[in-house]
Amino acid sequence: MIRALAVYRSFKDLDWPLVIVTLALCTLGVLQIYSATLATKWQDAWWKQIVWTATGFAMMWVAANIDYHVLLGRALYLYLGCVALLLATGLLGNKVFGSTRWIRVAGFTFQTSEFVKIVLILLVAKYLTDIKADTLEWKDLAKLAGFVGVPMLLVMKEPDLGTSLTYLPILVCGALMAGLRWKYLIIITGLLFVTLPIGYHFLKPYQKDRLVSFINPDRDPKGTGFQVIQSKIAVGNGGMWGRGTKESSQTHLGFLPVPHTDFIFSSFAEEHGFVGVVIALVLYFLLIMQVVQNAQTATDKAGLYICMGVAALLLFHVLVNVGMVVGRMPVTGIPLPLMSSGGSNTWSIFLMLGLVNSVRLRRFVN
Repeated sequence: MIRALAVYRSFKDLDWPLVIVTLALCTLGVLQIYSATLATKWQDAWWKQIVWTATGFAMMWVAANIDYHVLLGRALYLYLGCVALLLATGLLGNKVFGSTRWIRVAGFTFQTSEFVKIVLILLVAKYLTDIKADTLEWKDLAKLAGFVGVPMLLVMKEPDLGTSLTYLPILVCGALMAGLRWKYLIIITGLLFVTLPIGYHFLKPYQKDRLVSFINPDRDPKGTGFQVIQSKIAVGNGGMWGRGTKESSQTHLGFLPVPHTDFIFSSFAEEHGFVGVVIALVLYFLLIMQVVQNAQTATDKAGLYICMGVAALLLFHVLVNVGMVVGRMPVTGIPLPLMSSGGSNTWSIFLMLGLVNSVRLRRFVN
């Protein structure tokens, strides 16, 4: 009886506005995946996305009922496990399109780098909570950057530059929230501008081509610039109200590459137009603001860091993906949260939202 009452209370006290917005975005994603993949080799992707979404909600529920303080206490062990898993992926993983990002476990294929995000959010929150200082000093920032840098380098080695970059907003948000001094921030920004040209020479050839095509896609319209050009055409075709479901020419004539994953927002914009785009972006805004609201009401700094880390990561995903499809960001392969087809990313997002709900539910524990 007591256990049943506890389950009822935790269910009742979930952040239902967040759950409803999440469900709305997932619904838009499934419908768009169904439309974008009709009569293609990916035409079964929509029902797989339903399965991933349903299991993702279950994962969110489980994560919400785990005290985040317990996870924080095991953050270092989880981190070491993730590093080992990334190493195993590099050695034993499946190679697809020249990248070794996936590993097969018990008949299921996982993109291990997606789940590293969750552990980094916990690790950053744990570290910043433990230092108990009003400002973040150089030595603490360096240690934190080292923790984040190791998995970043391993993921870049796969190679997967896009996913590795998603680890940065977790670090940057945590550092700013912990009181990083502005002079440090200015120095770091200056160093980045100096080292970026050097870093360019370490990129893979296809990554260099993506940067060049971002600056001037018309330089190679049938090659490296093809994705960006066709994506912008698709967005423009949508007009105010869109061309209608299953009526998009760029998507259904095969001009738009991978319309159900990285470029799902292009397909969505073509079919639903400016009005549909505004609705989707408002839903993302509400989702992120709801996560921030949970950060504001957290009972301790650890909960604050966890929620803000999730918010920063979601914002980064949305800005980069939407910027990519309209030609304002380089093509990086960063999926659109809850809408792009893919099990690993969907599950990782739901687990993060479960952490946010765990922070929320601890407010009601006496």
